[in-house]
Amino acid sequence: MTIREQMELRETEYLSPFAALSKESKGRECMEEECDIRPVYQRDRDRILHCKSFRRLKQKTQVFLLPKGDHYRTRMTHTLEVSQNARTVAKALRLNEDLVEAIALGHDLGHTPFGHAGERALNAVCPLGFKHNEQSVRVVERLEKQGEGLNLTWEVRDGILNHKTSGIPHTLEGQIVRLSDKIAYINHDIDDAIRGGILKEDDIPAEYRKILGTTTRMRLNTMIHDVITNSMDQPEIRMSFEIQNAVMGLRRFLFEHVYENPAAKGEESKAINMITNLYEYYIKHLELLPEQFIKMMKEGACEEQVVCDYIAGMTDTYAVKKFEEYFVPESWKF
Repeated sequence: MTIREQMELRETEYLSPFAALSKESKGRECMEEECDIRPVYQRDRDRILHCKSFRRLKQKTQVFLLPKGDHYRTRMTHTLEVSQNARTVAKALRLNEDLVEAIALGHDLGHTPFGHAGERALNAVCPLGFKHNEQSVRVVERLEKQGEGLNLTWEVRDGILNHKTSGIPHTLEGQIVRLSDKIAYINHDIDDAIRGGILKEDDIPAEYRKILGTTTRMRLNTMIHDVITNSMDQPEIRMSFEIQNAVMGLRRFLFEHVYENPAAKGEESKAINMITNLYEYYIKHLELLPEQFIKMMKEGACEEQVVCDYIAGMTDTYAVKKFEEYFVPESWKF
């Protein structure tokens, strides 16, 4: 019996009846030989962790565009916080931690530079539309490894696709990531907003502070404990009615006072303008795309989709660099 088979047997003996077992995965798009050490979801987690799209997350905006300070979240630190929240819940519920971690690490791989501002820009300018969750799946299926993709299991791709509020993941592990994403960004965006002087703790409505707690640590503790308590031995991942209402109320508060606050988002129009101009420029100059993307078009890929693929994969700094290259005269550059 291989180490992988021993680990798969351990899953059947220990994990909850509601867990997604590695040996029962629906599999990959392309058949491949099993690893003798790692079950399939652990293998997927490793593939995501080592891919270039994951490394680029460190230079992609979470909420604040180029903040003055080293301690604001980036898309990568957000991803790591989602992963940690999700693993905590999965461990407590005896669900598959490897699957949870793979989904969490991969859920934002398709995010644009400049956060949701970049996403809105591509969605507006591209006739095909643009959604970062769908792009994340495209990254792991078609773009990584010079077009080969990562050949991940169906369950991981399903969790990535359905991590947004409107999604319905088919596994409890996917449901954990979907909820952990919100728990992470609600709490770390409050923390960053306070650090940036946009919010004070006392600005948060008293009704939410009374229910959820008066610090980031307390709120995280309340939310995660509530998820575990209400999901234990249940066929779905959920919060209590009281906590869920408070969480959604706090989320609405953040939209009004942080996500749409001119102090936090005042530079967004510039970011949107950059992404829009880059898209229109590349549509007119397809020959400037890297060879991988030109090859995709030669093989029949839609030009608009390929341009979106390239721009969405850029980091904030690389997008600024390309914008300056195409639109700023050399004599004006510093």
